[in-house]
Amino acid sequence: MNFRIKVPEVRVIASDGKQLGVMQTREALRIAQEEGYDLVEVSPTARPPVCKIMDYGKYKYEQEKKRREAKKHQAVVLVKEVKLRPTTDEHDLQTKLKHVKRFLEDGNKAKLTVKFRGREMAHRDLGEALLKKLIAEIGDAAKIDQPPKFEGKMLSAVLAPNSTKRT
Repeated sequence: MNFRIKVPEVRVIASDGKQLGVMQTREALRIAQEEGYDLVEVSPTARPPVCKIMDYGKYKYEQEKKRREAKKHQAVVLVKEVKLRPTTDEHDLQTKLKHVKRFLEDGNKAKLTVKFRGREMAHRDLGEALLKKLIAEIGDAAKIDQPPKFEGKMLSAVLAPNSTKRT
């Protein structure tokens, strides 16, 4: 921008978008200052580099405004976790299942984690059966984003909502 442009010649585009052609960098800076604008390097890799005469402050402001507007329209997906044990009783499972369904309805992902302690590690098959049972009960409300896998003493699976709902 302005005096940071070190090349001797540049291709200049006027503030109204009209091509001014190739000229000395000093001359382009003088024209930009007469108009009360900045000389901004748009394409530094071109030969010669392309510079545009524009109000740099206004340009930066508009870019930030566009970025904020785009951020407003993006959907944020959270991963909500439900922790279980292989010995979790049926009523507690049903309660946790309701939580998972609510998370999925809200458009979030749900991570089901079965935590094993001590001697429970000898019965990993119980945890796998528990996880498969929960996934089967959820049914069509979710698709498996990450299939069940062991990570240390925990078995976990991630479910994603089938129909993405905008919030």
